[in-house]
Amino acid sequence: MRKIGKDEGASVSLLLDASPLLLRSAGVKNYVYYWVRSLAEHAGANRLELFPFLRGLGTFAHEKSVLSHAATLPRLGLLYAANICPFPFLNWLTPASDIFHASHQVLHPPRKARMTSTIYDMTCWLMPEVHAAANVKAADRIANGVFRPAQGLIAISECTRADAVRVLNLPPEKIEVIYPGIAPAFFDVDADAARETARRYSLVKPYALYVGSIEPRKNVATMLDAWLDLPGDVREEFDLVVIGPWGWGDRTVYDRLQAGIAGVRYLGYVPEPDLPALTAAATIFVYLSLYEGFGLPVGQAMAAGVPVVASLASALPEVVGDAGLLADPRSRAEIRGGMERLLLSPSLRAQLTERGKKRAAAFTWDECARKSWKFFERVAGHD
Repeated sequence: MRKIGKDEGASVSLLLDASPLLLRSAGVKNYVYYWVRSLAEHAGANRLELFPFLRGLGTFAHEKSVLSHAATLPRLGLLYAANICPFPFLNWLTPASDIFHASHQVLHPPRKARMTSTIYDMTCWLMPEVHAAANVKAADRIANGVFRPAQGLIAISECTRADAVRVLNLPPEKIEVIYPGIAPAFFDVDADAARETARRYSLVKPYALYVGSIEPRKNVATMLDAWLDLPGDVREEFDLVVIGPWGWGDRTVYDRLQAGIAGVRYLGYVPEPDLPALTAAATIFVYLSLYEGFGLPVGQAMAAGVPVVASLASALPEVVGDAGLLADPRSRAEIRGGMERLLLSPSLRAQLTERGKKRAAAFTWDECARKSWKFFERVAGHD
């Protein structure tokens, strides 16, 4: 396996489980991909290796592995075998390291190194009804097999940390909050390129934008209802554009999005390279999730200079601060009011755009990587 980062006089040897990069995934995969890149750039004297034997990151895409099909299958086979085997054979197969940072895919992490992990959100415990039963069951296994025995944990927001302490009774001193970053491409989108990309997708009217998977937690049905509650003249002036693949759950909202509702454009999955431009070309961004551990699409919108209407639930107020409008995600009236107010007020949009850019500047992968290495050094006892 290729070592990423310097290895002479290494302060910390980190083996990071990058198996989410081999799967179809959205937020977690995005996090791992950009986090690994930044950890490698800021490794210094530390050493970074990737499990299961990844020698490079490949090309990022939500819908497929970062590796070829031929390279992915044996690695997923190893992961599957490790999860069903009663013996801890990862202790024998993985290279020696100070720390093994476990993903939520490995049910029996190697125990020869100190273990850490990332807590992304607590919805499986707080709102099991918005997750598939298999995910809820797996979450309990991760809590008992990874979170509780871990020597250190990263939470991606203060909200996630507080919920993990309260719900799982984890020691608060074991969990450090380290915010994820926003991909640099969202901070510097050329206006002409944004307009051209929008035209390529036949988006000719100003639009409100949602980006995310279509699943119960994302609350897309209520957002769509609130949009259709807007006055007719507002919906004549603006479109609602929905970007994101089908996830799981009741397909009613998915069928509605594909039904050709006037003024509602469903683009489905959009390749990652087009997202910054399509985001920057939007008039406003709407994101009314019932629960988020962070809410990366909201941060991306702010970085791209797009004012947001976001849910006041979970970590989203922590991310948005005073840089957007917040609404009760279960209230069609509040959501509709927030969208209408922002769509019809250029001055408010301009004000929130400036605040949003400043707010988003606090969420960089460089800062995330620096804090992460300090965290690993403390866990390894090298601080």
